[in-house]
Amino acid sequence: MARTGRSRNIPHWYGGDDDEVLSLTSGEGARVTDDDAAQYLDFMAQLYCVNAGHSCEPIVDAMTAQAREIPYVSSSKTTPARDELAARLADRAPGDLNDVFFSVSGSEANESAIQIARELQDAPKVLTRWRSYHGSTYAAGALSGDPETRAAVERHAGTTGHGKFLPPMVNNSPFDGDTPEAIAEQAADHLEFVIKNEGPDSVAAVLTEPVAGTSGAYPAPPGYFERVREICDAYDVLLIVDEVISGFGRCGDWFGIGTEGVEPDMITFAKGVTSAYAPLAGVIADEGIAAEIRAEGHPLGQTFAGHPVACAAGNAAMDAYADGLIENARELAPYLEARLRDLEEQHDEVAHVHGRGLLWAVEFADPETGEPYVDPRVEPDADNPVEDVREVAREHGVLFGSGRPDTQVLCSPPLCIDRDDVEEAVDALAAGIEATF
Repeated sequence: MARTGRSRNIPHWYGGDDDEVLSLTSGEGARVTDDDAAQYLDFMAQLYCVNAGHSCEPIVDAMTAQAREIPYVSSSKTTPARDELAARLADRAPGDLNDVFFSVSGSEANESAIQIARELQDAPKVLTRWRSYHGSTYAAGALSGDPETRAAVERHAGTTGHGKFLPPMVNNSPFDGDTPEAIAEQAADHLEFVIKNEGPDSVAAVLTEPVAGTSGAYPAPPGYFERVREICDAYDVLLIVDEVISGFGRCGDWFGIGTEGVEPDMITFAKGVTSAYAPLAGVIADEGIAAEIRAEGHPLGQTFAGHPVACAAGNAAMDAYADGLIENARELAPYLEARLRDLEEQHDEVAHVHGRGLLWAVEFADPETGEPYVDPRVEPDADNPVEDVREVAREHGVLFGSGRPDTQVLCSPPLCIDRDDVEEAVDALAAGIEATF
């Protein structure tokens, strides 16, 4: 049911009094139900986070048991559930990323990572991509390349210590390479140019998603991250990978950077670590960084970082991922890609399909001009047909996500879906395209 009455709750990402807000009351597997008993296939996992599905009883049981044992332990202390999850995250992270600093949300995880980087590097600047999203708190919002978020947080107070570089996109690329490999080289050269012109000694870190999240699910072209790693090493710049969306099976591996074969200096995580059953986030750091933090101490913290009930959820979620969910995501990914590419072939309005694992974007453009029907970055009040596509899909019982900018439909289902769910979702999306265009 779309609720327009006087709820006392103010939703996030709220468009005002004209914005209809869906009221959900229950969930089972990959499906959710509203307060009118209408059921939807949740093909966005709410906010790209309910990776284990909406009814994973072992997670609920683990949270209940932990709450009965001890519901809260200060983040300045240790407790078994927290220690166990840290060890398991270190075991799944690549290379020497063996120590965990817990946080509460993805925004706060990214802020923790850049605070650590600036302190250890004694340098103020963190470089992020245009067309990126790293959170909506002041520092994380300033890091985001998405103008809607960045403009909102900077409307009344400026932020400092960040710079931007161009994304390595193959479609709608800011670069003119003839092949993905050529674009990768140009994009990496551009990053090196930015580091040089910012002054390498002033740059603490590069922060980037291995596969873009809400900004469009685009993966990097082959060879890009290898060059980024080399450039960061050459200029003594830390490489931080934002895995808030791409982690925990979303891209077919424990972490999205695992599909690139590159070891970063830090990983930030959130969302899927507990399958969103409780708020939890953090930073996984390599042994050298962790050793410096342990030796010098860390003067900052968050009350609910590493909450024991959330850590219990995280341990149970990791069991679920290891017990077939990530394998299921890997097996279904080619089928989801193929069905989405059918839409690209069948509908001229679909300009491009891109993604990895179970994270995909269907991007729309006017076939006559190649430009978006509406670019919300410059036409925020215009009627946007991409919104209509999602609305019709919802009327057909499937929920999809919106991208940044909203020229695309994002697909990010729970990892427990099957082929029939893929068929249902793509059919609903096709119905939305046909009804709109």
